[in-house]
Amino acid sequence: QVQLVESGGGLVQAGGSLRLSCVASVASGRTFRNYDMGWFRQAPGKEREFVGGHRRNNGVTYYADSVKGRFTISRDNPTSTVYLQMNSLKPDDTALYYCAADSTLILSSFKNPRAWDYWGQGTQVTVST
Repeated sequence: QVQLVESGGGLVQAGGSLRLSCVASVASGRTFRNYDMGWFRQAPGKEREFVGGHRRNNGVTYYADSVKGRFTISRDNPTSTVYLQMNSLKPDDTALYYCAADSTLILSSFKNPRAWDYWGQGTQVTVST
């Protein structure tokens, strides 16, 4: 069992930056480093989409093409926290951002939100023109 709590969302002007945080509480017997960590977002009327994620097996971080070069994911295992640094924000980035965790993903499912087991409640990011 993993509980995830996101924070850091808000209102920002286009071109600005935000950093989202996600703190994980992992059940006894497991450790944070056992989990792949991902960020997803969902805009009104749209499906939830992959933003990026860190895969524990190979240490690689993957990004959606739409955010590559602007967003950066990092994780701090001692504090069980994963971050999403968002720069050069655009109005199209406006969405509810979710943190996700899973320990059994295969690579082909990594970008599929339905494949992830644990989710936070989401934090709203609004980018104004």
